[in-house]
Amino acid sequence: MKKQLFLLLGGLFLAATAPAQTLFTYGKQAVDAKEFLRAYEKNNTQPVKDRAKSINEYLDLYIRSRLKIQEAYERKLDTLPAMKVELENLRTQISQNYMTDPDISTALVKEAFTRSQKDIQVAHIFISMRNAAGFIDTVAAGKKLDTVLQALNKGDDFAKTARQYSDDTSAHSNNGNLGYITLLTLPYAFENAIYSTAPGKYSAPVHSLSGYHIFKNLGERKAVGKIKAQQILLAFPPGADENIRKQIANRADSLYKRIMAGDNFNRLAADFSNDYVSAASGGMMPEIGVGQFDPAFEKALWALPKDNAVGKPFATAYGWHIIKRMSLKPVITDPNNKTYQDELKQRIQNDSRWINSKDFLVKRVTDKKGFKKFPYEDAALWNMSDSVLDGKPMTSGWAITAFTPLFAIGDSIYNANHWVNYANMYRYKQDGSGVKPWEQVREEWIRFSLQEYYKAHLEEFSDEFRQQMNEFRDGNLFFEIMQQEVWNKSQGDSAALKVLYDKNKQKYLWQQSVDAVLFFCADMNSATTTYDKVLANPADWRKAAALLPEKVIADSARFEWNQVPNLKKLTPKAGMVTSPLLNQSDNTASFGYVVQVYHQPTQRSFEEARGMLINDYQQVLEKQWEEALRKKYPVLVDEKVLTAIVNKK
Repeated sequence: MKKQLFLLLGGLFLAATAPAQTLFTYGKQAVDAKEFLRAYEKNNTQPVKDRAKSINEYLDLYIRSRLKIQEAYERKLDTLPAMKVELENLRTQISQNYMTDPDISTALVKEAFTRSQKDIQVAHIFISMRNAAGFIDTVAAGKKLDTVLQALNKGDDFAKTARQYSDDTSAHSNNGNLGYITLLTLPYAFENAIYSTAPGKYSAPVHSLSGYHIFKNLGERKAVGKIKAQQILLAFPPGADENIRKQIANRADSLYKRIMAGDNFNRLAADFSNDYVSAASGGMMPEIGVGQFDPAFEKALWALPKDNAVGKPFATAYGWHIIKRMSLKPVITDPNNKTYQDELKQRIQNDSRWINSKDFLVKRVTDKKGFKKFPYEDAALWNMSDSVLDGKPMTSGWAITAFTPLFAIGDSIYNANHWVNYANMYRYKQDGSGVKPWEQVREEWIRFSLQEYYKAHLEEFSDEFRQQMNEFRDGNLFFEIMQQEVWNKSQGDSAALKVLYDKNKQKYLWQQSVDAVLFFCADMNSATTTYDKVLANPADWRKAAALLPEKVIADSARFEWNQVPNLKKLTPKAGMVTSPLLNQSDNTASFGYVVQVYHQPTQRSFEEARGMLINDYQQVLEKQWEEALRKKYPVLVDEKVLTAIVNKK
């Protein structure tokens, strides 16, 4: 309910950011024209025929909301523990949206879109940092790299060189061919090297924690997108000899012939497939993109010409496969498709390339708040760190204590104790090969501290963030005080509801109505399946609904004619089943089964009218409360300023 309120009232709660002409006052509070206009424009994005009427109507709504929020502050509802926790949770959720440089973010999304438009077939030579004994040997790795580069530079075949020198054992059988890759298939450094290499060429060496990598662009194609598929996997048991492998091949061929003869793929997958996860759902696999599976598997998958096509059995290192293409989801080629742009942004936020998008925070905090390094001896800090974290003896004479200040950001002091706590957590290399040099850890700590300072003081760096937080805070207060003053009272006061009912019975009538069962379905497929069952035997509608309990909800009650899905202008008849109606906004579907028809208006009972009564009583309570608030916080509108807003182009 709160989220709905935020959507409905979003922008009503924006706080002022700069002094301007006062539009209206309420009690001792004032709202300037700029603040009101910003809220109005946020909530009225479409052209209006009568600007004066639109602004006056919104002003009335805006004033009423400000009065209620002011009362919430007067009652100190913003200090309630639950309110503080919820606001902090909201802050945590939205703050990440402000922790990256918008320019870098835009560039990364643009780069990702461009790369998503093509797939590249890649070959790979890997030179490990570890020698045959398993120890890191950078000298030997460097020599081997030089040998490989000399061979490639003089024109040796890349596949031959991969077979001879690559430490990727699969290169001996596949010539280093990794198959096709696309956006976000490989680490960002590898992706950069591959997408920067022309077809037929090989890249400069890329250094990783495990070794050196050289990539060759074997060819490019237009991106093929993603496929939904089913598979039957007949896996090779560990240590399977040639005879066993041949038996499995024969079984795969037999299953393929059964499928071609019309046998059910789902049932065969459930009975025979060794991919137990997909077998449980009739062989259905998660959506498959380029570069996720063995190259041989992907080659066979993408060779399937159309939906529902079944390929001949083929073997990989894992076993024999039979695959069926269900549907193809092509890559979106429209650079203005906002949904796809948002999807790309979400995906790259979880990728290593996103790290650099936070670099701007360091400069912004340093420029605005200042960074000051206090005088101390590096050797003293390293000695103290060795002593505290590794138990090494402390050399006498070093004047570093837990409270020795090391640097300041604005008015925040970071001391040796802060340093030790950070170093204890982050001094180890991610590959487990040991500790980082103290100088590197300190640089990372300073950057981390600057970024955390920015996050903790976001309101000072971003007007948009501050406005959004004020909006959330006031929205929560609005919800809380409405709950106390209107919603809870209206639902709990049965005596007042009964009085309202008795005074206005003629208002609470059933118009033309029916006793009916309405079926609300998760999608059109489940609606069609349930509809067919109900149509065949309406009396057994409960059994029909129970067939798909996770996708179908049946509601048996009395409804007015306009509430029955897809009835349109038809006159309902007992036993009628309306055809399923698709909801375009969320692809759900619904239909109705009419049990009994009432052609004339009839009186609703008190219980039948309760929902309508609660709604009407809420309006009564809210109106009475607003009158009291206007007396407590008198409202005065400056008509000249209002006229200027109306006339503003």
